[in-house]
Amino acid sequence: MSSKYEALFTPWKIGNVEIKNRIVMCPMGGTSLFGWFELTGCGFDKEAAKLFLERAKNNVGLIIPGIAPLRDTFWGKWLWQNPKMFEELKVFMDEIHKTGAKLFIQLTAGMGRSWAITELVGPLHKNKFTRALIKPILDTSHELASPSEQPARWAPDIICPEMTKEQIHEIIEAFAKTAKLCRDAGVDGVEVHAVHEGYLLDQFAIEFFNKRTDEYGGSFENRYRFAAEVVKAIKEECGADFPVSLRYSVESKLKGFAEGAVPGETYVEAGRNMEESERAAKYLQDAGYDMLNADNGTYDSWYWAHPPMYMPENCNLDDVAHIKKFVDIPVVCAGRMDPEVGAAAIAEGRIDAMGVARQFLVDPEWITKLIEDRLEDIKPCICCHAGCFNFSSSKGHYNTQDLTDTMGLARCALNPETMQSKKYYVEPAKKQKNVAIIGGGIGGMEAAILLAKRGHKVTVYEKTDKLGGVFIAAAAPSFKEKDRALIAWYIRELSKYPTIEVKLNTEVTDVKSLGADEVIIATGATPNVIPVKGVREYGIEAVDFLLGNKTVGENVVIVGGGLTGCEIAYELYLQGKKPVIVEMQDDLITGKGICLANTSFLRDFFKANSVPVHLETALTEVHEDGVTVRSKDGTEFKIGADSVIMSTGYRPAPLAKKSRHVHVVGDASKVGNLRTVIWQVWSICMKI
Repeated sequence: MSSKYEALFTPWKIGNVEIKNRIVMCPMGGTSLFGWFELTGCGFDKEAAKLFLERAKNNVGLIIPGIAPLRDTFWGKWLWQNPKMFEELKVFMDEIHKTGAKLFIQLTAGMGRSWAITELVGPLHKNKFTRALIKPILDTSHELASPSEQPARWAPDIICPEMTKEQIHEIIEAFAKTAKLCRDAGVDGVEVHAVHEGYLLDQFAIEFFNKRTDEYGGSFENRYRFAAEVVKAIKEECGADFPVSLRYSVESKLKGFAEGAVPGETYVEAGRNMEESERAAKYLQDAGYDMLNADNGTYDSWYWAHPPMYMPENCNLDDVAHIKKFVDIPVVCAGRMDPEVGAAAIAEGRIDAMGVARQFLVDPEWITKLIEDRLEDIKPCICCHAGCFNFSSSKGHYNTQDLTDTMGLARCALNPETMQSKKYYVEPAKKQKNVAIIGGGIGGMEAAILLAKRGHKVTVYEKTDKLGGVFIAAAAPSFKEKDRALIAWYIRELSKYPTIEVKLNTEVTDVKSLGADEVIIATGATPNVIPVKGVREYGIEAVDFLLGNKTVGENVVIVGGGLTGCEIAYELYLQGKKPVIVEMQDDLITGKGICLANTSFLRDFFKANSVPVHLETALTEVHEDGVTVRSKDGTEFKIGADSVIMSTGYRPAPLAKKSRHVHVVGDASKVGNLRTVIWQVWSICMKI
């Protein structure tokens, strides 16, 4: 192991519990050991247990599973009323401790206004009759209960009810009773969720959300009273030496309702600012908390707590390191943490440990590989949130996430086995076959690796001189360093299998000529060309711009405000150019399955930096010096530009049709994202 990582592998203590190294696996929604989406009440989640045990065997120091609701979302049973759950937890803890890892259970007071109400549930709540009808199964008013009446984050037309003092006291009691059951099951500590990310306890702490006039609102002490009473109740029930961590946001990065502050922006903090945070951290420590597991943000500035690729690495480090000066307890920092930077910060005493979350979903062995100096073998997380947390929303829509995704958070776009090991797994093939793969993009390379693992002989045919396909263009922007690392990872992985042959500069026109037992078509998609005058003469295809085949001037119109168009506009702004976005929909990035943390960053960034965005606006003509567009009211006007980039979607371009021995995957089948490509590849290749 390189000496620059040595500080990560020194022991430390939370209270009197010693942790073997400074790497904390942070909590992620969907990884609760008590089940995430149980219609019949909580049940010990064997899939999550398997995930954690594998990571424990691969050298993680402290594991904190995802939130365990104190009260079931469905049927309303309190967690402490399920003793069988804790009997199973005790058996599991014995296995965890054999690895040398420690584990804290994260318990949540709830979501309040941040409950990600879906388009399925929203109408049921808004109708008094249906709300009463479903209450025994799903009490939406309880889930949405907040410090004060206010709009829900995901559904502004729904007003959250004010939580009663009786409900507050029930939650405090439940924290204490559940924590004791955790302690008795051998759990090393608990984490209170959370004065963090705008969840319920954080809403009480933040004056912007808390307008109460009783002892839980108003003054600083009143607003933090709920969180303070929780830890005191836990300590009274479990003993002073039982460690209690607090998930904590240093600053809210909040400008207003559903509006966050992007890095570098000058703004007035509407939530918890640094001055209050300095006081709050000390106050919460004195109340009894033994650790702060810290980052920044709320659901209104979600990209700080769930940083997409647009956010800088180590984005929360300076703020978290600052807050450590005001407490004597350990402080963990999370948020796109780079191990080298994290190790240096620990060595300098700026933080006590490094929190990492989604990298554990992509590659369970990443710490082991770091120890063994195999950094190039670590499969990188690309911060897409496509599999793990694709809560999506746009103007006029609640959380549009599919129900299957709501039921299965913490899966991984790049690693289908994560939290889905019963559905996706590597099994030796019954008979070795010769498989031809046409197309060396991500889908083709993923198929080749999986087939080789199963024992097949594989030949990859790529018509260009590079592997990577259209993802080379997708990875081109300056902020896509992890995407470029992913392509490099795939190319190295292919070289490890002697049963994989790669033929570059080889275009296949007839699949029958290959003489293969099975053929996989992974030829991707081609850009849509909209029937508008001047597009072919003056428009530049997004891919041509991204690949550097065509250059652009200073003033650039991007036609299409989907994800690709917005990323191009962001990249152009970073280059010092002046982008303008033209989009027919009523919001940017309206597609389902794209996490709000990602989309809200881009929307907030364009707003903060005065990037012109023309919504509900149609392109009518492209000129040499700009475009003519038509607004919603029918008004036509011209936007001057040096260049016009067309980002208007793609259509499948399969070389051949699907048949018994010919399989079409990825964008060649249906245009999607890396998740749809990779998961489909596994569904097909597991059967070959």
